[in-house]
Amino acid sequence: MERRTAALTMMLASLGLAACSPAPEPSIPARGAKLFQQTCAACHGADGRGGSAPDLTRLIMDGSGTFPSIETLNRMHEGGDAMPAFRDLALGPTVVVEIEEGIGTPVPEDMLAIWRYLETIQRPDL
Repeated sequence: MERRTAALTMMLASLGLAACSPAPEPSIPARGAKLFQQTCAACHGADGRGGSAPDLTRLIMDGSGTFPSIETLNRMHEGGDAMPAFRDLALGPTVVVEIEEGIGTPVPEDMLAIWRYLETIQRPDL
């Protein structure tokens, strides 16, 4: 798992595709919410606050105050523990998104939608 994470991180860093994607369309998180209900809610709860799996509304509580984009995409792609790997699913065509300033990566559209939805449900004030 550590080798895969390192490889994915190196791939992200090497792309260097600054400003490749526009700001996400408002419909992307809405589509992500629907996909979340279909693929994630059984374990993470309908509101993402956990159940038999971790609370996904507290991902920014790592001390930085920012959404952990790379870590979230790595976990979605690779899976882990009881979570399935999204890389094994048909997740639509790939789009290039800017993960961090100056760093772009190809991401399947459905994974992007779920990721953008997860950004909208964060509860940093608790």
